[in-house]
Amino acid sequence: MPWKHSEPPWSTEDMPDLSDRHVVITGANSGIGFEAARLCAARGARVVLACRNEQKAQAALDQILDSTPSARAEFIPLNLASLASIHQCADRLNDRLGRIDLLFNNAGVMALPQTLTEDGFEMQIGTNHFGHFALTGRVLNAILIAPAGRIINVTSNAHKMGQINWEDIHGSSHYRPWPAYAQSKLANLLFTYALQRRLASTQQSAIAVAAHPGYSATNLPFVTAQMNQSPFQEALVKLGNWLIAQDATQGALPMLRAATAPNSQGGEYWGPRGAFEMTGAPVEVTSASRSHSRADQDRLWQMSVEQTGVDFSVLSLPTPSPGE
Repeated sequence: MPWKHSEPPWSTEDMPDLSDRHVVITGANSGIGFEAARLCAARGARVVLACRNEQKAQAALDQILDSTPSARAEFIPLNLASLASIHQCADRLNDRLGRIDLLFNNAGVMALPQTLTEDGFEMQIGTNHFGHFALTGRVLNAILIAPAGRIINVTSNAHKMGQINWEDIHGSSHYRPWPAYAQSKLANLLFTYALQRRLASTQQSAIAVAAHPGYSATNLPFVTAQMNQSPFQEALVKLGNWLIAQDATQGALPMLRAATAPNSQGGEYWGPRGAFEMTGAPVEVTSASRSHSRADQDRLWQMSVEQTGVDFSVLSLPTPSPGE
């Protein structure tokens, strides 16, 4: 649904009170994940920072408590490149929280040199998609018992260049960093829409939505440049951040609107309303047509179940009748 010019810009002032909500944010120690954690805590939510680096997570917690001394925030270790770590994190989340009202699948890596996860997945599809697929499935019951649970998958405009390499999704025979990143971001949307269909078909109150931050000044592209050992790429990032990028707080707004707007519907996709969806206030935007292919959604779903061992059995779609 295209945004209307008459629509007033949505901002943090529009966020509701969250004092009765339990919020989990992956990759919450920096960038838009940190801003989402800070803003949700300021609205009274109990917030869990699910992060890989304990030192960085503790520094983020300290900043949140400095700005909101009454904040209820904590850290649980999570390495999305390890199914064992995901399992351990999910067990702790289920035990500590009981229910999860908002799950932000936000953490990600971008355009890395060819690297494998602990389980042998290509790092980008493994972290950005398979890791979040497994985490969501492991904490699904905690989301379903919340009065109005929401799963918010953070993707990127790069998904529009993405194609799923069904025959070699891990890039074993031919790997290119940027196409692998775009593939993983398309996978985020295929997962969102497939999950929403299953939530709706089983009459759950929880919904799945997606959002992208546009062009935001965060550490992610700097990490990419450093891992590629490219001073030129790092210089380009600095120039782009200076000329174009919006700050991380603004970049967090699409996922915060998707998560907290009372009238959000399952399957919505939010991003900035400016030119090329790079900057601006959050509005509902349109994803690439290939992300809406039900055949691809279901094919990726089945592949994800096989790769991760997480089956979402409570959300099984009905078997079509002969001839359907």
